[in-house]
Amino acid sequence: MLFRCGVQTSKFFSSTSENMIKSLVKNSFKSIDEGLYNITNIDYSHEALNLKKNILDIKAKNKIPLITEIKFSSPSKGVIMNRENADLLSISREMIKGGVAGLSVLTQKYLFNGSLTNFIMIRQDTSIPMLMKDIMVSEIQLDCAKKIGADYILLIMSIFDKNLAEGDLDRFVKYAHKKGLNVLFEVHHEHEFDEILKFNLGKEDLIGINNRNLENLKIDLQITEKLLKKFNKAKNVIISESGINNSKQIKQLKNAGADAFLIGTSIMEKNQQQQITKKIKELVNPI
Repeated sequence: MLFRCGVQTSKFFSSTSENMIKSLVKNSFKSIDEGLYNITNIDYSHEALNLKKNILDIKAKNKIPLITEIKFSSPSKGVIMNRENADLLSISREMIKGGVAGLSVLTQKYLFNGSLTNFIMIRQDTSIPMLMKDIMVSEIQLDCAKKIGADYILLIMSIFDKNLAEGDLDRFVKYAHKKGLNVLFEVHHEHEFDEILKFNLGKEDLIGINNRNLENLKIDLQITEKLLKKFNKAKNVIISESGINNSKQIKQLKNAGADAFLIGTSIMEKNQQQQITKKIKELVNPI
């Protein structure tokens, strides 16, 4: 067995005896040990595309900024779509046709059935901002993100608060910015949101409020509302994440102060490409 930052890694990577955060972290370290992030023969690095600007531009047109997520499985839902039968590029093209601000692509192999190959295929096919959605615990993953052409990476505050990564938050943010990557900071608890509002964010960085508690996977859309009611978001652009299925929920969260919305499962469940476009257009264009 291996030990990193207080996290014991073993053969078992979806535990019911401990919270999900530690299981997710274990899975990332397993992927690192397997060499899945060791990219040597390609380089799609470029100047990062500005998702924040896209969000503000869409808002200025009185439309709803969406970041749609391509994922085939999740810890809470299990299999969402059969990856082997999916036309990946058709899915991403239909999402873009629907008017999204950016794409989030899962690259975590375990529990999410993601892959770097999926990300690279889409990156080669589009110039829209892309988030490498993974459980970031090592600078190795950030090096990989740059090489596969990511514009944004996800940093989950709970992981750093629990000292589960190979370094603290400040180190990861500085390294990401040095590589030319922007950051989506993910919070769920009040102290996390308070902390990140005081943090020195990059000018294109974003803050995501996850309505899902990663310790037990429960959804509560009031999390976004509660945090935005208690704290002044100032000029930060806030993305509400998880559990969003319809325009009514988006309106509720928008009224609370959310600027954009990350939606995955409810769109990926529309397993025909035409249905994906229709669903996105319904959400992007409020009645």
